[in-house]
Amino acid sequence: MSQTAVFPVLLVVDDDRDIRNLLSEHLDQHGFRTVKAADGRAMRAALEAGPVDLVVLDLNLPDEDGLSLCRAIRATSRTPVIMLTARGDPIDRIVGLEMGADDYMAKPFEPRELVARIRTVLRRAGPDRDRIEGRHADFSGWSLDIAARALTAPDGRLTPLSSADFDLLHALVRNGGRPLSRERIRALSTVADADDRAIDLRVSRLRQKLGDDARNPALIRTVRSLGYMLSGPVTWRA
Repeated sequence: MSQTAVFPVLLVVDDDRDIRNLLSEHLDQHGFRTVKAADGRAMRAALEAGPVDLVVLDLNLPDEDGLSLCRAIRATSRTPVIMLTARGDPIDRIVGLEMGADDYMAKPFEPRELVARIRTVLRRAGPDRDRIEGRHADFSGWSLDIAARALTAPDGRLTPLSSADFDLLHALVRNGGRPLSRERIRALSTVADADDRAIDLRVSRLRQKLGDDARNPALIRTVRSLGYMLSGPVTWRA
């Protein structure tokens, strides 16, 4: 199976709803999963909700400009940032790069070029990006083959996973022991309009496949008011 079966998560931050939706739709069609935010507050909430592989950040936002948001991201994270702007002044590009942006594109732009630049930035983003390149995730005796979308039990048997089961488990192992909100699970889901009850049922089904006691789960913990998290360490290997 192609390694594009593993979806890097992109956060698209733009106050224009039409542009957000068009960008997200285009990126989803090219092997990415997108989360959308209209302003700085929504961007921060999305970053706190779970891991993001790259941020596509508009320079002109209503509550806080993209330059200060880029600086805030870079102060606490190595998450790559590609800035978008309608301004044509070269000084904006220089300032954006000085603030820590990894790349810069002026509007209007060709969406295919944005896809190419995203892939280039992800490739050069460092060792942490290896986790999205068809690796294995080992946890509590289980092994998840990301490229093959296959789960092997501690006794060596292959445990079948539906597409929804794989998406959920992949999101949990990538989250590295941090709580994953229902909203983030929904954003990464193959059924984007799933309600909270549907998410809970999906977690329950995955627990059954992992042999996790629903009354006292040891692998997938419920974190009150936050969501779910995978217990124990996750080891990534080739």
